Amino acid sequence: MIPWKITETENGVLFNIIVQPRAAKNEIGGLQGEYLKIRLTAPPAEGEANEACVRFIAEWLGLSRNAVSIIRGHTSRHKMVKAAGIKREELVRRLEAALVGRGKNKA
Repeated sequence: MIPWKITETENGVLFNIIVQPRAAKNEIGGLQGEYLKIRLTAPPAEGEANEACVRFIAEWLGLSRNAVSIIRGHTSRHKMVKAAGIKREELVRRLEAALVGRGKNKA
């Protein structure tokens, strides 16, 4: 069981992330409690990391850029993201695949 908090809505999911800007590459960094860690190469200035975050999540989930939005935490590393058009089960499956592919621990 993944401890990551995911809330399913009528048209998608809400989930918490922690963003690490100025990383070596864009990637899923693993889980930290109820948060998914996402590493991004973008700096945390003038919304660049937020935009890179939305683009990265959309690509990772196979969604359009417009289907993903940050709904809380625009100026914080801790954010809540909304992804429309995906179910909780699919999100968990993609996370597990990303963690296995990178050799990350699920806990």
